[in-house]
Amino acid sequence: MGDKCEIAERAASVARGYELDYGCCPQCVLAAVKETVPGSRVTEETIKASHGLSGGGALSGTGLCGSLVGGILALGTRRGRDRDKFEKGKFIGNFKRCNELIGAFAERFGGTTCRELQERFTGRTFDMWDEQEFAEFARLRGERCAETAEFVTRLVVERL
Repeated sequence: MGDKCEIAERAASVARGYELDYGCCPQCVLAAVKETVPGSRVTEETIKASHGLSGGGALSGTGLCGSLVGGILALGTRRGRDRDKFEKGKFIGNFKRCNELIGAFAERFGGTTCRELQERFTGRTFDMWDEQEFAEFARLRGERCAETAEFVTRLVVERL
């Protein structure tokens, strides 16, 4: 367990740094897992595909926090159902792990959608498509989004 905890801490730190430096939280979570977890099944294609899921999905704010989505995708790369296994059922174990992640996230941050977190972190929501609004959100949120990437990555690596 010691090794897994060390890897989880290293991965969490990488995710936090990537979010602070580059943004796009689902990609930050996935890249950190890919780079730090031996035998990770996260691929470059998975990281690329997650890009549009940032900011609640296409910067809409309406969907899940991108860090949380990145974590769910990372869990799915290891525990999800393969295409050739569709007829074998729902693979409930992956859903359980993802649901545990969502619950822990909601408890820690007080919500799960990008808009809920914007409100919690800054007291209001923002139009992420408006340059000035996005800049204001970036200023007011401080390192809070990086904290979500760090938190999710740590939990995911502990559960892989």
